[in-house]
Amino acid sequence: MTSQISAPAIFILTLSCPNRPGIVAAISQKLYELGANITEAQQFDDTDSNQFFMRIVFEIAPADDHDHVLRTQFTALAKTFSMTWTLTDTRHRPKVLLLVSRFDHCLVDLLYRWRIGELRIDPVGIISNHPREALADVDFYDIPFHYFPVTKQTKAEQEEKIWSVFNHSGAQLAVLARYMQVLSNEMAARLSGRCINIHHSFLPGFKGARPYHQAFSRGVKLIGATAHYVTSDLDEGPIIEQDVERISHADSPDDLIRKGRDIERRVLARAVRFHIERRAIMNGNKTIVFTP
Repeated sequence: MTSQISAPAIFILTLSCPNRPGIVAAISQKLYELGANITEAQQFDDTDSNQFFMRIVFEIAPADDHDHVLRTQFTALAKTFSMTWTLTDTRHRPKVLLLVSRFDHCLVDLLYRWRIGELRIDPVGIISNHPREALADVDFYDIPFHYFPVTKQTKAEQEEKIWSVFNHSGAQLAVLARYMQVLSNEMAARLSGRCINIHHSFLPGFKGARPYHQAFSRGVKLIGATAHYVTSDLDEGPIIEQDVERISHADSPDDLIRKGRDIERRVLARAVRFHIERRAIMNGNKTIVFTP
């Protein structure tokens, strides 16, 4: 009778700190002492800010106290190098709150990628400022749905409800999947580094309603989409992912809308994946993104 060998636990360590000699050596030595095996390592030295960034994936024999042991060891190491760091156990799916208005293409795409296992997330709620009937064609897969209408007079109250759902659901990330409401400065600060938005890349050139019609009237040759972290600066948060597609004179406004929705779907999905896989690290007004 053969004994079963447990699969190793896989962790992701990300860090940033002032650059100095010996950082990589110290981390590698610590992982070696803990019996870990590094399977992936990426690093970047930002010479402008003298900041060092790193993402390490390592595997280690599973044990009940490994999470505690690893955090204790890295806490001590982090103090030596003044590190800001995260440690993620990939066996745990991050809980995600999805916000949407009337346009459901990004929401549907994220739910599909979650359902087939492409996005390793745990959707814990869907919030909309429109009633369930406005999203009648969307299968929510028994994910709790919350309808929070909003006006200028009730915006603060509505955001408190969103914040309550975020906290009580244990959400670790909020995704604005074409949620067509501007978050207040207070809400943006609460969700700093934990909220991703998607918008067409015409900003700030084509603000307001019907951006694709505005682009059509100007004869654009490229359209695109940008996913970024939400900050108090409207649509100017650190960029995580972008993409573009060429447009010709033969494309109608409807063609631009169709192509634009496709870009928005894939850019947002990639941004969410980069975030949950700890590939995106904020660096002031920018991000460091260690792509696969």
